[in-house]
Amino acid sequence: MSQPENFKTSTHTIGQTIIRYLAILVSYILHPIFIPIYVVAFLLWLHPDVFAGFSDSAKNQTMLIVVLNLVIFPLVTVLLLKSLGFISSIHLRERKDRIIPYIACGIFFFWGYTVFKEQSRYPLEWVSFVLGIFIAVSGALIANIYFKISMHGMAMGGWLCFMFLLMKESDVLITGPFALVLLLSGVVASSRLLLHAHKSIDMYAGLLWGMVAQIAAYQFVM
Repeated sequence: MSQPENFKTSTHTIGQTIIRYLAILVSYILHPIFIPIYVVAFLLWLHPDVFAGFSDSAKNQTMLIVVLNLVIFPLVTVLLLKSLGFISSIHLRERKDRIIPYIACGIFFFWGYTVFKEQSRYPLEWVSFVLGIFIAVSGALIANIYFKISMHGMAMGGWLCFMFLLMKESDVLITGPFALVLLLSGVVASSRLLLHAHKSIDMYAGLLWGMVAQIAAYQFVM
């Protein structure tokens, strides 16, 4: 006996709702602002070479610097901009809402790059990654004049390219982590498109620009 049409419709709707909520969850967990935390955590505690010689206290201090300069300060800035009425939403859905946050975050990222660059104990791989973030945000500010380039795309593209460059220049086998980031990049891109947060060209441009920014930073630093 065939199922009633309204049952099929209800099941389909529930499935769509679940997928949508999963896409929202992915968008938050893998939000661009959190990517530096994931990258530095991998380098500090999972990769055996990049931060070799750092004590536990030095690793914790590094994580604190990253969280403050590359995460907390940008987040607080966006919240302040919203409370003061300079942007309409903390989600930055409109291009005009992204202008000031891009500028402010660019300042924080450049400051973070300067802090790490001026202290010789920090590995060049990490310095290169932070510079890549700054380049990506600077380019996004210009691109924002013409279209809403995907910040999620930039973040995942940059993360993926950084892992590739790290794998290429290191003797340590990180094929597994690289494959995981590749998978997550696809999941994030699919989630943003599913939520209609971007057009395909916004996502592709974000992924590509994130990669180009990391390559440029790598060539400059390394």
